[in-house]
Amino acid sequence: MSTPPDPAASPPPGPRTRPTAARVPGALRTAAAYAWRLIAVGVVVRAAFSVLGQFHRIAVAVFLGLVFTAVLRPVADLFARFVPRALAVAGAVVGGVLLVVGGLALVGEAIAGQRTTLEREFVSGVERIERRLEQPPFRLSPTVFDDLQSRAGELLSSHRATVLSTALSGVGRVVEVLTVLALALFCAVFFVHSGDRYWRWFCEQVPTPARRTWSVAGDTAWRTFTGYTHGILLVAVTNAVLVGLALFALGVPLAVPLAVLEFVAAFVPLIGSPVALAVAAVVALATKGPVTALVVVALIVVIAQLEGHLLHPLVLSWAVRLHPVVVALSVVAGAVAAGVVGAVVAVPLVATVWSVGKALREKGPAGT
Repeated sequence: MSTPPDPAASPPPGPRTRPTAARVPGALRTAAAYAWRLIAVGVVVRAAFSVLGQFHRIAVAVFLGLVFTAVLRPVADLFARFVPRALAVAGAVVGGVLLVVGGLALVGEAIAGQRTTLEREFVSGVERIERRLEQPPFRLSPTVFDDLQSRAGELLSSHRATVLSTALSGVGRVVEVLTVLALALFCAVFFVHSGDRYWRWFCEQVPTPARRTWSVAGDTAWRTFTGYTHGILLVAVTNAVLVGLALFALGVPLAVPLAVLEFVAAFVPLIGSPVALAVAAVVALATKGPVTALVVVALIVVIAQLEGHLLHPLVLSWAVRLHPVVVALSVVAGAVAAGVVGAVVAVPLVATVWSVGKALREKGPAGT
């Protein structure tokens, strides 16, 4: 006969004990959670830019179409008070095209009319620079300039085929630019005519709970984009007028083309205007001497201060006032990613994204 086991001799059955694992600090867990989410967002952004890179011409055309729409839509709305909408859109688009073509014709006529004078003044300016470099404190030998000219001639002769191929590729680039502009104008016509109707149709395609979010994001994005476009356009016109008047008063040749260059360069904030004025300073140095060039350099400082402390805060206040450091980093990052186009697109893109995020945070999760 077997005896029952003594309960006191053996412990009651229970869960198996495991060694205590080392606890992960809370800060490290939080950092890891943010890290993998940032990696996921970076992968998505990289994939989106890769897709856009394959269709960059279409992306640029749509962006330019939105720019044209932001400029022409108020004009079309004004015309629509007196004439039918289609006729108002046609009048705004045709007027805008004629204005641009007229400006380009004015630039071409100015260049053609001053070509002979510019060539003569440029040659004499180069000779003055050579004579100045031959004097103290530089004391360069005249043979240095002759050697540079001969080397430049030999370089062009040895790379003639490369120069020709580059010129031919430049013709292809011109065709691409004209194609993108035509597509942008085509998109702008429909955006100006009924862009709001297209957006309402798009919002109706998303799930019902998300329609309010998409509507708020779209309205905020468009308001910010149009505000930035109108503001930077006014800044560019102001800079171009000031630079044109100053160069004309100084007697610098090609004042009108250089003013147009300043207008185009002003669309790259903080960087474009100094680069355009540096070109004007080189022209002034070669044609009018170092004193006029120094005045143009001083003009660079004046325009930069006027643009940074008056025009941008005053004109762009209805869009988003980004910190100058954010603007500079955005321009450099855009230039690295997509060249000149990226430098132009970067700041309005950052401003629009920031405005949309702020509007969605203020909207709240409940959509109030």
